[in-house]
Amino acid sequence: MRRWANIFTLWYEKYMFIIIPGSLILGFICSQVLLPFVSWTPYLFGYVTLVMALGCGLEHLKKVLKRPAPIVLILFLSHIVAPLVAYVLGSLLFGSHSDYTLGLVLFTSIPLGVSSVLWVGISHGNVALMLALVVLDSALSPIVVPFLIEVFFSAQISFDSMKLMKDLFVIVVLPTLIGVTLYELSGGKLKKMTAPIAIPLSKVGFTSVVILNAAAIAPHIVQLKNDMLVVIPSVIIVVAISYIMGYFGSNLLWKTSREIKVTLSYAAGMRNISLGMVLAMSYFSPKVSVPVVLGIMIQQPLATLFHTCVKRWAPLHKEEEFKMIG
Repeated sequence: MRRWANIFTLWYEKYMFIIIPGSLILGFICSQVLLPFVSWTPYLFGYVTLVMALGCGLEHLKKVLKRPAPIVLILFLSHIVAPLVAYVLGSLLFGSHSDYTLGLVLFTSIPLGVSSVLWVGISHGNVALMLALVVLDSALSPIVVPFLIEVFFSAQISFDSMKLMKDLFVIVVLPTLIGVTLYELSGGKLKKMTAPIAIPLSKVGFTSVVILNAAAIAPHIVQLKNDMLVVIPSVIIVVAISYIMGYFGSNLLWKTSREIKVTLSYAAGMRNISLGMVLAMSYFSPKVSVPVVLGIMIQQPLATLFHTCVKRWAPLHKEEEFKMIG
């Protein structure tokens, strides 16, 4: 069982940049069949969050908190600078009152993406730091997401911020707390014990969230096809700027290293899009979901491109290569 689970996980991670866009297409094509199951998405997402949190204990968080500078920097870049860039770009292209502008800001407001942990590992960054950042940012999301939406759009839209905070607590914070607690109670062994079943199922759950949300917005996407020529480039710009901002922004730290640069790059560039899709469909108009959905299709291929850039910009030293081989 463990062997087949490892094979499946490695295969999924290797072809993730194909699987996720393919899942979106499948959701669009099978929309009518899948629409009755859209209500499952919060539960599937909660499970994915729980499995992720099983790999993070209090010692990981303590190590990260001992060096708070990278945390403060990535939160500043991801949830202050990036939303501001998204708002300005959206206002210039669509107008400050546009749902597309709201979608771009929502994209930059949601927590850091779980899949960033995979890319940080592949690029030999600091996996423990990335995992802790995802957990901390997810825990802060009930405050961060409603706050940013209020700051940029309070006079333009009406939404139940308290209900949004409660839902974020239930589908993000609660599974995270349960996962960290189980890690502590088992001494970190539970994730390894359950990995052959839990991790492949989490990949399936993540893919299912993407498929179901794509099915939910498919009827609306058809009506908005004429806008895509402008919306798609705007999302590419926001995602690309986020990656670049994380990489070069790491130079603001007093002491930085290759692994910190790599980690902060993926942290800034990748967002928890499945959560963004759930929020967009639950609280806003279908047009708000469009930039979020496009973010899924764009951030994974750009992660592949950025991985190639990292190998050129920040190659491993010989001793690091030897360590990886050993």
